This record gives sequence, C-alpha cells and structure tokens, in this order.
Amino acid sequence: MEEKPSNFRAFAMLGLVMLLWAGNSIVGRAVRADVPPFTLAFGRWLLALMVLLPFALAPLRREWRAVLTGWRWIVVLGVLGVVCFNGFLYKGLHYTTAANALLLQASIPAAVTVLDRVLFGGRPGKLHVLGVVVSTLGVMAIVFKGDPAALMQLRFGPGDSLIFCAVAAWSFYTVLLRKRPPVSPVVFLFLTFALGAIGMAPLAALEAASGQAVRWSPHVLAAFAYVGLFPSAIAYFIYNRATAELGAARAGQAITLMPLFGALLSALLLGERLMPYHFAGMALILAGIVLSALALRRVRANATA
Repeated sequence: MEEKPSNFRAFAMLGLVMLLWAGNSIVGRAVRADVPPFTLAFGRWLLALMVLLPFALAPLRREWRAVLTGWRWIVVLGVLGVVCFNGFLYKGLHYTTAANALLLQASIPAAVTVLDRVLFGGRPGKLHVLGVVVSTLGVMAIVFKGDPAALMQLRFGPGDSLIFCAVAAWSFYTVLLRKRPPVSPVVFLFLTFALGAIGMAPLAALEAASGQAVRWSPHVLAAFAYVGLFPSAIAYFIYNRATAELGAARAGQAITLMPLFGALLSALLLGERLMPYHFAGMALILAGIVLSALALRRVRANATA
C-alpha cells in the first residue's frame, strides 16, 4: 500500500525537474544575446557551488574517506552529467534548431532503456516500452507541429552531432547513477558541480579572450541566479533521488516532458500561442508516462507477490 504514493511522488518530482529544466532553456534563449553560452554555464555551476557550500562542508569532512574510495565514479558521473552533457548541449544549440535538439533529446528514454539492458540486464517490459513509444510520439507531434510531412524536411548538421553527444552523455549518466558512491546527496552534487565549474572555466575564458563579453543588466543577473539555483542545485538533487526510486529507464523517460513544459512556459512568459498539436502532444506524453507508471506498479506487485 505504500508504493503507490511513493511512485506518484517520484514521478511528480521528475515533473518538477523537467519544469525547471524547461525554464532553463527559456532563460538561456532570453539572454543568448547578452551572455556567451559557456560563460553562462560556468556561472551556473559556480553559483550552484556557492549555494551548496554551507551545506556540504560538514558532511564532506565526515565522508572524505568514502569520497576517496569512490572518487572514480564521482569523476565519471560528474564528467558525463555535468561537464559533457551541458557543454555539448550549449554548444550544439548555437548550430542547430530547437526542433532538432528537442527531437534528439526525445531519444534519451530509448537510449537509457537500451543501456540499462546492455550494462545491467534490465528488462523494461512491454508496457514500459509502449509508454516510451507513446511519449516519443507526443514529442514528435510538438516538434513537427502536427505535420507528418515535416519529418521529410528534417536536416542534420554538425550541431546535431553535438546534441547527440549530449544525449549519449546524459543517458550514460542516468544509467550509471546506481554506481554513485555511498556519500550524501549534497556532497555528491557539490563535487560533480565542482567538476562542471572546472570544465567550463577554460571555455568561458576562451569566450572572454575572443571578445565575447557579458552585457550586465538586472535581467542578466536574474538569469544567472535562476540557472545557478533551480535547474542546478535543486533539479539535480531531485533527479538523482527520483532515479534511485524509479530506476534509470523510467527516470530517463521524464525528459519527454520538457517540450510540453517548454510550450506552456513559452505561452505563459513569451506570449506564444498554444496550438492543437501542442495539446495532442501533451496528451500522448502524459499517456506514455502513465503507462510506464503502471508498468512499474505491475513489476513491484509481482515482486511483492
């Protein structure tokens, strides 16, 4: 009787994460003319570190032996989920369309399911696979604006290769989270965010050296504050917790919610109109996630029996 609310809570947590990450995309687009991409990424992780520092220092002193024992997996996960994913994504978005990026990111659930099967012998079940397919169709409905003929006009370029690398990095990160060392969540996030800041620092320095400067203003300061707190410190903490509860495959499927929330936020904040294909895509995405939740409930019921 306790698993149903736990499952609902975990899926709701993932929904909040995708809402925060969709907001990150909106903010990134809003300040793209004022802040170079890697400078924004460096500021994001640096601010996230500052937020976590007061909470991480005491646990880090207590858990330093566990950190030294499991440092390899901390580095692997930090490089994959923070450095590579965000670096490839931010750079790729400068050379490809938002539609291509969303479509490629929609492949994350399938990639996570396959990697989970190959690396750890995970068995998704037919109902979960159906849920992934239905959710992906929902993303495609939004990306192609309900027009199947738009699929024939799709073109891929160098920027899409970078987005694909970001998708691969995030898929491996999600699957390998089970290898996280036995350290507290705040310590794990602090160390992986430190890797993110270190990885982005030279790229941000190159942008500054090439004359790409930040055009400071109140809305740019607000943008840095948002990306450093909500889609970073808060969202990563929730995502890691939900992945531990639901498993990699179902956590990975939550990425299909991003275009849904992106459309809603664009309508709310940017005045863009919601079209019928948005609602069709939303219905398919939510239906796919419900199917996966039912699949998880069936698996756990069988295990209990």
